[in-house]
Amino acid sequence: MNKPVFDDWKGKQLDDILLEVRDLVEDPDMLTARRWREQGGKIAGHFQVYFPEEIVHAAGMLPFKMRGAQLEPTQADSRFGSYLCSIMKTNLELCLTGRVELDMFVTHPICDAARNAAPVFGRNYDYPCQILYLPQNPNSKHSVEYLTDEYGRLKRLVEQVSGVTVTDEALRNSIAVFNDNRRLLRELYEIKRSTPWLVAAEDAYALVSSAGMMPREEHNELLAHVLPLIRQRENKAEDRIRVVFEGGFCEQPPFDMIRMLGRSCYLVDDDMLIGLRWILEDVDVAGDPLHNLAYAYIERSSYSPVQHDLRKPKEKMLLARIDGARADAAIIAAAKMCEPGLEEQVAYVAALEERGLPHFVSEFEENMTSFHQLEMQLDTFMENLLFS
Repeated sequence: MNKPVFDDWKGKQLDDILLEVRDLVEDPDMLTARRWREQGGKIAGHFQVYFPEEIVHAAGMLPFKMRGAQLEPTQADSRFGSYLCSIMKTNLELCLTGRVELDMFVTHPICDAARNAAPVFGRNYDYPCQILYLPQNPNSKHSVEYLTDEYGRLKRLVEQVSGVTVTDEALRNSIAVFNDNRRLLRELYEIKRSTPWLVAAEDAYALVSSAGMMPREEHNELLAHVLPLIRQRENKAEDRIRVVFEGGFCEQPPFDMIRMLGRSCYLVDDDMLIGLRWILEDVDVAGDPLHNLAYAYIERSSYSPVQHDLRKPKEKMLLARIDGARADAAIIAAAKMCEPGLEEQVAYVAALEERGLPHFVSEFEENMTSFHQLEMQLDTFMENLLFS
C-alpha cells in the first residue's frame, strides 16, 4: 500500500494518541479495512483465536482479525440460531452491512459454532470460506508435520486469492515483522504487570486490539513510539488490587466493561485477544518458514480452552499467569453461550479455591450496555479484599 491506513496518531501527544487508538477500536465501521480496500488491497478475514497471519502478510494481503463488534446483528440474526454466541452474528453483520469487505474468510474448529461459520459465510459470499484445521492433539509426534502441511494448504489458497506467489523469502520477511510485533506486545504486557498505573486497562487493550486491524509494520511503528512515552509517565501508584482476567480468548468483553474493570482494580494480565500474543517467543527465521510457524504454534505457545495440550493444563497455566503477574485475585469470566469458556470455569474455580486465591466469576456479552450492577458487585469484592 502507498499510504498508511492509520496515521491519525502521528504528531500528537500521548493522551491524544491513545484516544485515537481507542476510537479506532471502538468504531464498528472498521476504518482501516475501508482505507486498505480503497487503495486496492485485498483482505483475509480470520476468526478467533489463533491464525498464522504471516502467510497472508507475505502475499501482500491484510490479515484482518474478525473479533466481532458492538452493533446489533439485525441482518445476521436470520442466518444463525438464537442460541449462538454474539460474535458469530456480529462478524457476519460486519460483512453484510459493508463495513468489512473480504476476499477470503478462514475459521477454525474451536467449537461447533466456529466450525459452521465457514459454510454460513459461504452461503452468502462467493469468495473462499475455509476451515483451518489446527491440531486437535498437539501432543502427537506428528503434529508439527501435520500443521506444516495444513499451512501449506492455506498458503496455496492465499496465492490463489491474492494472485501472488508466496516465496520462502517473503515468508521469512513477514516472520521477522511479526517477531518485532510480538516483542513489542510482550513489552506492553510487562508494563501492565510491573507498573500498571502507567497505562489504563482500556488503553492497553486498544493498543493490542489495533494489531488485528492494520498492517503489522504500521502497528510496530505505533507501539515503538508509544511504549517509551508510557514508561516516561509520572503517574503515581494507587492502593488497588492486582487482578488477572481470564475468559477473553474469543468473544471480547465490551470496551466499556474493560474501562469499568480498570476503575475497580489494576488489570495486570489477561487472555484477551490471546491469538495476537499466542506465540510467546520469536519464530525462527532460518530454515523452512512454514515448519517454523507450525513448530512455534505447538512448542512456543500460550494456552487456551480451545487447545487441548496435556502439557498445558488450563488451571495450572492460569495459576502460573497469576503468579507471574503477582496478582492478588482473578476474574473468571466467560462469554454467554460459549461452551469452551463456561466448561473451563469449573476447573479454574476449583484450582483457585484449592490455592485459596480470591476470585470473581461472571459472564459477559459483547453487546452489553449496562454495567452498573456488575460494577457494584466488583467494587464490593475489591473492597472486601482491600480491608480484610
